[in-house]
Amino acid sequence: MKTSRFMPKLTAVFEEQRDGSWIGWVEELPGANTQGDSLDEAKENIFEAIELVLEAQREIAEEELTHRAAVGQIVREELCFG
Repeated sequence: MKTSRFMPKLTAVFEEQRDGSWIGWVEELPGANTQGDSLDEAKENIFEAIELVLEAQREIAEEELTHRAAVGQIVREELCFG
């Protein structure tokens, strides 16, 4: 298996609201949204949003695999970046 030095980069977008609070989202990861009373708080919160989306997607994928009638083998491997 070829190993790669691929380091994913995500783009967070933050927008100030009329009340002075901030909302944020990750362009490449639908559902990774957050908010904060300040830009700094929104930036901190975006990491939790990313983590929650990935955890939810993992649970969905695992559930789908348990009900899948595979013709051949299914191989799951953890990917680590960094």
